[in-house]
This record gives sequence, C-alpha cells and structure tokens, in this order.
Amino acid sequence: MDYFPEGIIFTHDVTNTFSWRSPRFSVDVGAAGPSAVPGDGTYTSDGDQLKVQGVAGRGEAAGVLLEHRHPQGHGDGLQAEGRVQAPAGVAGVAAGLVDDLRHPVQVDVLPGSCTSRKGLNGACSVHEYLGSFQGQSVRFKMTSVCGHVMSLDFIGVYNNWDKVDPAELFSKAPTEKKEANPKLNMVKFLQVEARGCDYVVLWLDCDKEGENICFEVLDAVQPVMNQGGARDQTVYRAKFSSITDTDIWNAMASLGEPNRNEALAVDARQELDLRIGCAFTRFQTKYFQGKYGNLDSSLISFGPCQTPTLGFCVERHDKIQSFKPETYWVLQAKVFRGKDSPLTLDWTRVRVFDRDVGQMFVNLTKTSREAKVESVSKKEKAKQRPQALNTVEMLRVGSSSLGMGPQHTMQIAERLYIQGYISYPRTETTHYPENFDLKGTLKLQASNPMWAEEVKALLSTGLNRPRKGADVGDHPPITPMRAASEGELGSEGWRLYEYITRHFIATVSEDCKYLQTTIDFTIGKEAFSCSGKTLISPGFTVVMPWQAIPLEEAMPVCERGDTFTVDEIKLVEKQTSPPDYLTEAELITLMEKHGIGTDASIPVHINNICQRNYVTVENGRKLKPTNLGVVLVHGYYKTDAELVLPTIRSAVEKQLTLISLGKANFQQVLQHTLDIFKRKFHYFVDSIPSMDELMEVSFSPIAASGKPMSRCGKCHRFMKYIQTKPSRLHCSHCDETYSLPQNGAIKLYKELRCPLDDFELLLWTSGPRGKSYPLCPYCFSNTPFRDMKKGMGCHECTHPSCQHALNALGIGQCVECEGGVLVLDPTSGPKWKMACNKCNVVVHFFEHAHRVQVSQDSCDACDASLVAVDFNKTRSPLPAGETQHTGCVFCDPVFQDLVELKHATMYRGGGARRGGRGRGRGRGRRGGNIKKPKDKMAALAAYFV
Repeated sequence: MDYFPEGIIFTHDVTNTFSWRSPRFSVDVGAAGPSAVPGDGTYTSDGDQLKVQGVAGRGEAAGVLLEHRHPQGHGDGLQAEGRVQAPAGVAGVAAGLVDDLRHPVQVDVLPGSCTSRKGLNGACSVHEYLGSFQGQSVRFKMTSVCGHVMSLDFIGVYNNWDKVDPAELFSKAPTEKKEANPKLNMVKFLQVEARGCDYVVLWLDCDKEGENICFEVLDAVQPVMNQGGARDQTVYRAKFSSITDTDIWNAMASLGEPNRNEALAVDARQELDLRIGCAFTRFQTKYFQGKYGNLDSSLISFGPCQTPTLGFCVERHDKIQSFKPETYWVLQAKVFRGKDSPLTLDWTRVRVFDRDVGQMFVNLTKTSREAKVESVSKKEKAKQRPQALNTVEMLRVGSSSLGMGPQHTMQIAERLYIQGYISYPRTETTHYPENFDLKGTLKLQASNPMWAEEVKALLSTGLNRPRKGADVGDHPPITPMRAASEGELGSEGWRLYEYITRHFIATVSEDCKYLQTTIDFTIGKEAFSCSGKTLISPGFTVVMPWQAIPLEEAMPVCERGDTFTVDEIKLVEKQTSPPDYLTEAELITLMEKHGIGTDASIPVHINNICQRNYVTVENGRKLKPTNLGVVLVHGYYKTDAELVLPTIRSAVEKQLTLISLGKANFQQVLQHTLDIFKRKFHYFVDSIPSMDELMEVSFSPIAASGKPMSRCGKCHRFMKYIQTKPSRLHCSHCDETYSLPQNGAIKLYKELRCPLDDFELLLWTSGPRGKSYPLCPYCFSNTPFRDMKKGMGCHECTHPSCQHALNALGIGQCVECEGGVLVLDPTSGPKWKMACNKCNVVVHFFEHAHRVQVSQDSCDACDASLVAVDFNKTRSPLPAGETQHTGCVFCDPVFQDLVELKHATMYRGGGARRGGRGRGRGRGRRGGNIKKPKDKMAALAAYFV
C-alpha cells in the first residue's frame, strides 16, 4: 500500500546530484543538467530553481535548502533521532523515526544524506537524511504507523462465549494489548528502525487518540533505543494545530512531551467500552437468540454510544405513534388594489381550535369590505455566510443534500484526501488558523469554469474575513487542496468535492443581503400581515445557490392609511401533523448536541444500528426503527432507563475529561464506573423477564420458526432451518440450537451423515462463483477434536478417515496464506475447483472432467497430494486423446494449461494479494511435514495470483 502516507522523499548524494521523488512523479537534477526519471509529472529547470507541475518545490544546489509543499498524507506522525556512524566530515550524527507524514515538512538537509526505502512490513516507508537537532549534526529517520499500534482485548479464554459468565468481564477477566493489525508487524518494524536511536520526536494527531498512539509507539521503541546516560530528555512531542510551514517550524522549535493523562483517558474509554459492551452484548444475544427465531439480527449488541443513538430514533418513533391529530381553524384573507395581483394575508392570531370561535371572527371581519394599512416596515437583513467546514457539517450535508449515508460520505472523503484533493476530513474545528493561506487555496480554483468567475472576482476585490468559529486544536477545517474535474473523481467523488469547494469559497465571500418588507393590515378589528423579501446582494449564495433567497412577487408600494379591497375571507380547516422520522442529518445534530461519539465515530455508530437491523434507511435518508430496535429500547426503559439515555454517557465523558486534565485518578474512575455498570448489569439480568415480555409480543418462539431441513443425530427428527439472521438449525424435540456459517446459502448434502454423531450433513455455498464446503451442524458448534476450533466445516476437519474431511480432499498448501490448505470441492463438477480453507483463494481446474479425485499418493517434488482426473473422450484436453491422468496440479507439465486462478471470492472481507508464495503440503493434519517451497511453486503462485 504505497500511497500518500509516505509523503515526499528528498535525496542528495555526494556527487551533487539532486533527486526529488514523490509517490506521483520524480525528477533528477545533476551537475550535467536535468534528466527525467520515469513518472507522470513534468518539470522545468532554471539554474537552481526546480519547478514541478502540480506541486511547488525548490532546490538550491549550493546551500541544499530543500523546501516542499505536498498534499496531506494518511495516519499519524512520529519522528526520532539516534546516533549512528557518521559519514566523513559530519559530527554527532543521529537517526530517527517520524510517523506517517500526514503533514508538509520543511527540513534542512546536508548534501548526500537523503535515502529512502521500504520498511520490513511493506506498508511504511523509511526516509533518512542528515540535519541538525538541538545544535548537533544528526541523522534523521522518518517513518509511519497506520493508526493505533495496539488494541485492547480479553485474554484468549475469556473470548469464549460459551464458557465465560458475562458478569466476569467486569472485573475478573484480564485484558491485554494486542497488535491492532498483526499482518503489519508494526511493533517489530518500529523496533528494527528504532534500534540504536537516541531521541524520538512524536508527530501524531494533536488529540487524545494521538497522545494514546504516542505511548503505544514509545512502548515499542524505548526498550531498543540507546539508554540516555547524561541526557535529560530523549522523548519529544510536536504540537501543532494547522498544516503550514510556519506551524510545523514552530512545533519543531518548541517541542514538548507527550501527555500521559490524555493517553490514560483513552485507555479508560477503551477498557470501559470493551468490558461493558461485551458483557451486555453477550448476555442479551445468547438469551434472546436462544428463545426467538425471527429476530433477524446476527448480534444483539449494546454499546455506550450505539444504544443512545438508537434511543434517539425510537424516541421520535414513539412520538409519531402516540401522536393524535387535532383540528384547528385559520382565518384566510385575500385583498387587492386596482390591477395588482391579490395578496394573501396571514392572520395575527395564527389559529384557533374552536370552530365556533373561528366563525365568530369571520363574521366580524366580513362587516368590513376594506383592509386598512396600519404600518409599512422595511428592514435590511443579512443571511450569514457559512463557517469553515468541519466533519459533522460535511456528514449532515452529505446525508440531507447529496443523498449519501454518513459512512459512505466519510469513505469518499477519505479517498479524496488520500488522492490529495481535499485536506484531512476528520476535524471538529470551524475556524481557519490565523496563518492559513486563504488566498493561495482560493487561487487553485481560479481555472475551474464552474466557479472561476466568482473566484477571480474575490481575488480582485479582496477576500472577506471568514466568520469566527471554534478551534478545538485538532486539524484545520476541510478545504480543497487542488483543482479537479468530474472526470478525475467520478460522480460521487465529484459531488462531495464540489460541495467542499463551494463551501470554502462561500466562507470568504460576502453575506447575502436582502430587504424584508412587512405590511400590517386591519380588517374590521382583526389584524393581518404579509411580508416579502427583495434581494440586495447575493453574496455567498452565488456559489451556494441552494441557499439563495427564494424569488417572490414584489410587494405593493403603499403607505400607512392606504386601503385595499377585501376579495375573500374564509375559515380554513386544518389538522396538526405528526413529526417525521429522524433523518441522518437530524440524528447527527442530536448526537453532537448530547456528546454521543466524535466526528470520527458518529458515522460508525449510525452504520452499526443499521447493520444490526435496529433501523432501516427510508426515502429521504430517514431512519425508521425496526421492531427489534423498538422493543430493545422499550425494554431498556422498562428495566433501567439510564442504559439508553444519553446522560450516562455524558457523565462518563466528564470523568474521562477529568483524567485527561490530571484531576482524576485513572484506576479510581475506571473501577468506580465499572462498579456502577456491574450493578446495572446484575439488575438487568434479574429484570430480563420484563424485557422478555415485550419480546414475546413481537417475535415468534424459535420452535415455531423456520422450515424442516435435516435430521438431528440424537432424536432423528427433522430440525428446522431458521433463515433470519443469524441463520441456525433448531431441534424442537431436543430443544437444541446449532450455529451455521453466515452470508451464504444452506442446503442438504446428499442426505449423507457425519460418522461421528450421525447428524445429516449440510452444504454451505457463497454462490456459483464462490466457495462451497460441507459441514456437520453438531461438529460446527461442538468441536470433535482438540486441534479444531468452533465454526469449522468438513474442509477443516482432521478426522483421519472421513471421506469429506481434510485428509481425504486436501491437495496442497495455499499459494497465498499461512496455514491454509487448498481443498477439492467435490460438488463443483463439471467446472471443478479447489478452494483454500482459510482465505479467499479459489483455483479452477480440469473443466468438463468427468471425475476428479484426490489420490493417496504424494508428489515427490512438493509433497502435495496427487490428483486423478478422468475426462470424457469427446472433450479430453489430454495429449494423444488420453482420458485419464494422475499427477500433481503444481508440478505435472500435463496439468499446466488446465489449472488457473480465475478469481478470489471475497466472502469474509479482503481478497487475494499479489506476490504470495507457493508451498507444498504435508499429508494428514494441518501443520504436518511441510517442505520448503520449490522455484516452480513460487512461479505457480505468481501465475495464480
């Protein structure tokens, strides 16, 4: 994954050849003049000046001062220095680490010092250069991490839902920090790069999460760094609130220390959410899924933020359901003067709820045929330009105006950010920093025909000072970073980019000014009025036309004492209407108001309640609670209202804030909060029958759900297949429920039975282009062998003699993943295939073969099982018209043209990666006698993937 996170690489070797490379293009300028290096950029050179299209750069061959401005990257940043062997003529060299270069950086670099390479994890680049730090010559290392290095989880035994009482998760269950993404080997990578370093400077997000990542990095690197000796400080923290040269230099000149208290506040939140969420989720999921068959949700989850979010939706639903319309009456009058268009007047009393009273007013006004003008007022008003754009406002607009869900909006914004079109999209700030280059950012948009005229007008007349907003010290507001077109970004990307750009231009435009005219009338003794708006100056609405003042008919010119003829007076009957369901935009507003979630997590919480089938998204992005969502919230209200009200999360947040300020003890807050929720949990468990009463009314018992599918191995009666999430089998006679694999289709497998328990086998498939494998319902839920885990099918079963097990159908080790085995799919003929029992690799082979069987013999070269293939005479691809052949699918030249990887099916997320290694597989159980890969195996792996 080699995109913007690595930032820009500068190199300067001892022969004075200056090289600048970026992920987008590269050029070299040497003593003999400029020369191009393959890339998609263009450059011009004039003496010491180097100009590259799309990015501004400057190289000075003599002083070697390198300055570069580039799009923001991705992730969080750290920087470190350490002593290494110095090149000739350089004293006191140091090496270091820097995180993900999400920020433009300006550095003083010594000639011949810059190099760049990939780290051992393949995801993070390492940039090294010579420079100065605290008055000494040092060697810097700059590298990156990808978000959190570590994540919190229970130790292995406490992740077993069946063997652990959820109440134990509040106190007894030990937790441990695990690598957030083990495939990245981030800890090892950091330790390798930090070994022998003297100092570390951390450049991560300037928020609590960023501080927490600082200490995750320090825990990894400090044990391998040089021990300080006389040095007072070896760890530094850069603090910055905007991404400009000035702020970066100021941060480097005023380095501080990472804030342990803020990191502890994040640790406390993580542990509270883990323990509380898991305990409630496990209990209510097991309780209700074991009783009801049509819940249609694979997980009945509880979350300190997720549940109040659902509560807002159900609260609006309850108001709609309990709403009783009321009839009311409005006095409507129309007047005119001469040939002017008639005016419809608004009654000052607005409405009455008694028809007789309304009729009385009608009778009083009908006595007069004239409407007298009592006053005419004209007032100039302004519609304010928007504040700078933050994440929450972007999500609101994405849902209400662009028709995109918050999660989808954020995904598109992240893609635009990674591609360098917009600034970092996660921010709560609505105020541009004082040194923000508004004019330079605006100039980038002067070439776009959609708003070029407005931009050029602003540049010529001068930018208006943006409205003052909130600066919470995280990231600058969201702004466009370079010009773009719809062809570059695609439809959805362009729509979001267009809004962000128009919003930015609007923030430096004038307010929209208009004249509001109000005319007050009397008809008899009743007062009426009408008003209208006349545009004076459109201001920012030129670039945000949807915010423009609507066109209205001009108000008549009149004065106090003028009279109009009454055209019509009537009593109009109307009814009060219920509120509508919450839109995503309204829900985001409520969450922000009550402090539920952050700018980064709000889309996740909304997406969660949709995925859990607690709400559905209706037309207009309205969120309508499902039966399950309504019953859950009502049940929480019935047992303990604080579980669903936003107040409890707000109280916890206040305690966490005190930790971050150093005014509260981490352990005391953690223990106190867990004690409260532990009591709430026990009370919830004791009160679950009251919630169950609500469930009984809304859902069917599991015994009455589903349709007959396969026979139970205990009572030999038919078990019912329940298709609603989570899909499962239930034997009503034994009162047992058996789990099944999700996200696929289930059918009976030839009425074959498991040799261990006599249960009829089932066949799971992800579709005609995907994977299939048989499974025993009992073995799937109750592992028959010690080396198996719950949730394994026959293609992973280590039974030594079963014809459906791994030992009988396994062919060779997967060419992609560690530990996976390619297993023959016996149901796939005549389009035969073998699929990995761990990852998503699917290998197609021997199309139109009559029979394919796995032999008991192994290949001498790679130890994979041999395969016996039998073709029809008319369609045999074998040489000399042969119909049968036995050989190794990896090594046999006869099979070479008959084996290919057509696709890797993504049924559990992720997909096949390029560059996998081929390996032979030992016979028998996984982890047998595995030989080292052969060259031809590696070539086959490359061919496959």
